Amino acid sequence: MPAATTTGDGVLQRAEGIQLIGEMAGSGYRTPPWLARRSDGQTVQLTPLLYAVLSAVDGRRDATEIAAAVSEATGRRVSADNVRTLVDEQLRPLGLLTRPDGTQPELKRSNPLLGLRLRCAVTDPDRTRRLTAPFARLFHPLVALPLLAAFAVVVWWVLFERGLAGAAYDAFQRPGLLMLVFAVTILSAGFHEFGHAAAARYGGATPGVMGAGFYLVWPAFYTDVTDSYRLGRGGRVRTDLGGLYFNAIVAVAITGVWWATGFDALLLIVATQLLQMVQQLTPIVRFDGYHVLADVTGVPDLFSRIKPTLLGALPWRWGDPEARLLKPWARIVVTTWVLLVVPLLLLALTGIVLTLPRILGTAWARLGEEQDLLAQAADAGDLLQLSARVLTMVAITLPVAAVVYMLARLGRQISLATWRATAERPLRRTVAVITALALLALLVWAWWPRTDTYRPIEPGERGTITDLVQPVSALARPAPGAWQSGERGNVQAVWDTRQDLPTEAEPQLAVVLQPRDPDGTSSTDGSGGSGVSPDAWIFPFDQPLAPEPGDNQALAVATEDGTVEYDVALALVWVEDGDAALNANEAYAFASCETCASVAVAFQVVLVLDDSDVIAPQNIAAAVNYDCVNCLTYALAQQLIVTLDGPLSEEAMQQLDDVWAQIAQFGQDITSIPLDEVAAQLDEFEQQILDIIEADQPGTVPSEGESSTGGSSPSQEPSAEPSESGTTSSEPSGEPSGSSSTRSSPSPSASTSPSRSPEPSGSPTSSPSSSG
Repeated sequence: MPAATTTGDGVLQRAEGIQLIGEMAGSGYRTPPWLARRSDGQTVQLTPLLYAVLSAVDGRRDATEIAAAVSEATGRRVSADNVRTLVDEQLRPLGLLTRPDGTQPELKRSNPLLGLRLRCAVTDPDRTRRLTAPFARLFHPLVALPLLAAFAVVVWWVLFERGLAGAAYDAFQRPGLLMLVFAVTILSAGFHEFGHAAAARYGGATPGVMGAGFYLVWPAFYTDVTDSYRLGRGGRVRTDLGGLYFNAIVAVAITGVWWATGFDALLLIVATQLLQMVQQLTPIVRFDGYHVLADVTGVPDLFSRIKPTLLGALPWRWGDPEARLLKPWARIVVTTWVLLVVPLLLLALTGIVLTLPRILGTAWARLGEEQDLLAQAADAGDLLQLSARVLTMVAITLPVAAVVYMLARLGRQISLATWRATAERPLRRTVAVITALALLALLVWAWWPRTDTYRPIEPGERGTITDLVQPVSALARPAPGAWQSGERGNVQAVWDTRQDLPTEAEPQLAVVLQPRDPDGTSSTDGSGGSGVSPDAWIFPFDQPLAPEPGDNQALAVATEDGTVEYDVALALVWVEDGDAALNANEAYAFASCETCASVAVAFQVVLVLDDSDVIAPQNIAAAVNYDCVNCLTYALAQQLIVTLDGPLSEEAMQQLDDVWAQIAQFGQDITSIPLDEVAAQLDEFEQQILDIIEADQPGTVPSEGESSTGGSSPSQEPSAEPSESGTTSSEPSGEPSGSSSTRSSPSPSASTSPSRSPEPSGSPTSSPSSSG
């Protein structure tokens, strides 16, 4: 065929593989675009005039003949010079016509950041049509409606009746079934593409090739359904949703297989289908939900409308022609989509950049664990476990690689686009370079290796927006006395003694105790006060009874997140005239909040003068964590009962007063004393009191055979499940005469919460302990 030229005598020729699709039905543009498809699969939007020119190019006409054909088809006068201008400035740059020398054009395909790459065709269009022809019948209403109803029943039954716990347990108990779940999930992704092709064929369009490629770094399947642009809005939307419909078919079919075999692990496939469907419906990136929105609005490429939409929102650019290309309703929908998507993408990008070091650290640590498990499976010759470990390592590596690749490619695209946009504009380029250097400095600061920069993510971390911006807020200088992340210093903290102490290389979650201010308020938030009103009591048990005369009670209750509550009760009681010694010494520490602590310390000394027929003291300590996350409760009750032969001397009373003054000062300073030293300090005070009594009344304190009672119950329970730890001890004694002493010997014990309790939800699990 003769080569096309731009002279009046040359014949114009289309490029190879050009398909004329026609006018886009249901378009959201005021003037509907006309569509043509190139050999590389790229669909090009054309104005009616350009499409008419392209249609008239048949390989036999020159510019003059094409001008005459276009004038007749459009009803407007078009000259040969007009045709040459449109050809040279529009159609050839788009790769729709051959070059003037007759060679094929160099096609410049759009390269979106979130596009499919490295495509590999598996079937040609003819084979795709043959494979998908039988499945097109599944879209008949008599078939589709019952299947969708069955899918709704399956979803309800699996999620709200049967549950997935048993399925997960069965899958991990049988590695073969777990591998089957992986395999069926992957195959269902390919079956998803059959749905798109079958839906297009049912509507009358011709599906193209089917194949696989990479979305970022993830393997993905694809089906060419460009020909569905020939369909109306309803046909295009059905094509977009066809893949989701086939996911529903897989879920229903797998439920049938489960009913026949009884393998609970198969129900996990139903869950994977639901996850795929939810993911595909996301309209933010180029998933099925994005294409549904594009076809409903009649705007083929929503991302191309982001820039004109944002510029058109500026008051001084409301009248720009580019911003008014869409119909009013379509413009409202697209503008809403842009205003939602742009902040979400920016927020997601910021989160990825800030958390990338933690993600890398977590992936590296997890890969190390999986490598150990892989070695164990290899040594044992367990092929199923070996395969499962390899799949897990791949699943860990691919998301991290995708994030790194996306950030690198995004940075490259932004840099090149900015460099081209600021060409021959020195002022703008200078501003751009300065901005880039500032961003690079922030990036280096955020990723610079520090103590916690690459620390693996630990259980219990929330990962909220506030947590993400904490590294940035740390740049600001903290207020005097306020602790910020990254600072170093000395604070009072409590650790579970059953675990190894934290190190800089292996940090742990801790509860930091902040003392109350002198006015009785907590230095954490100023809430203060250890007790709560009955209306605010949130624990599933009654409040402790108020102490009676002669009793001693410390009650610390933490119900607000981030608070630390202390309560210390100190009492010296005299029992005279033969009264019964029924004194109670109680310490209660309760917590129901997040990252909080409550500490209760009760210390009581009961001195009994002369004889008492009834000596039945009570010494009770209870520490309860209820629905707590990273909280701590510590209760210590220590009681000393001594029977005297008579009143102490004036000198002994003065010594006793001096010791009690030390005890009172101890109570005021207790917030600065480590909790593991509190009991020892009280033991020392007890010994001083006993030494004073023994020196004043020799033989009062027996050297052997002491009866020791007491209770203390510290607990540090990061679990959100209810837990209770309490110790109760009492040592009644009734000696008709003589002298005796009853001394407490508390030994702190920690409470633990079982991973699964048969008790009803909301009831605390009791873990009593006592010392004697």
